[in-house]
Amino acid sequence: ILSFTARCCGYIVMVTTQARLDARVRPSTIVVGHQRWTDLLFLHWQIDPMIIQATLPKSLTVDTHEGAAYLGIVPFFMQRVRPRWLPPLPWLSWFLELNVRTYVHDEEGRPGVWFYSLDCNQPLAVWLARKTFHLPYFHAAMAATQNAERIDYCSQRKSSPEPRADYAWQAHGSAREAAVGTLEFFLVERYYLFAQKVGGQTKAGQVHHTPYRIRDARVFAHSIVPAQQAGFALGGDPVSVLCADVVDVSVYRLQSIGGATGKSD
Repeated sequence: ILSFTARCCGYIVMVTTQARLDARVRPSTIVVGHQRWTDLLFLHWQIDPMIIQATLPKSLTVDTHEGAAYLGIVPFFMQRVRPRWLPPLPWLSWFLELNVRTYVHDEEGRPGVWFYSLDCNQPLAVWLARKTFHLPYFHAAMAATQNAERIDYCSQRKSSPEPRADYAWQAHGSAREAAVGTLEFFLVERYYLFAQKVGGQTKAGQVHHTPYRIRDARVFAHSIVPAQQAGFALGGDPVSVLCADVVDVSVYRLQSIGGATGKSD
């Protein structure tokens, strides 16, 4: 199954189903950290692939499902975040995160995530992620409450005058793995991230976790403010609404791509 093709250096680069499955295999490279992600909400809007492509580094190509690209807003809880040589720390390892993301592949056909922003309420985590992973983290005032199965979640970026972004949702239905080849699989089964260093060099990082156990979600409130902050005008309700249970995540060292593959940070 081929979901997108792009021409690179005279060759056709194809994202295959096998490449998507291969990304789930535990890497043999060095683990740099561990995390736990819980109570994730995945909100996705369909968007013109050319709009996405215009925002990407030259080394990356928009990834599509049946010809469409997608922009996601994902609020969730980060827990037990730590480098491999430290235990979790109570004042540092638990915080909230909300990201705006799309889906891309590199010149080797590896599918992954491109982040436009990642809001976080732990300033040291923001600093470390910017320095170590070259990701566009922003410090935000954030809060979340859980009442029975309903989650209420809000975020207000400290450096922005935009209004607060509010979300409220509740999972329902049976948990399941996303079926290979479906839109759900395309949106949530992502194990590479791509980032760009100052100066233009693109890096690839990989994470490993068991496949998400996803469920449908009832959404009582949602905001497009984070997408607007990233420069996107979204209209209407999301076309896909999913939530996911907890996963324990291993994080691996960044590698250079685009002519310098194999060099690590």
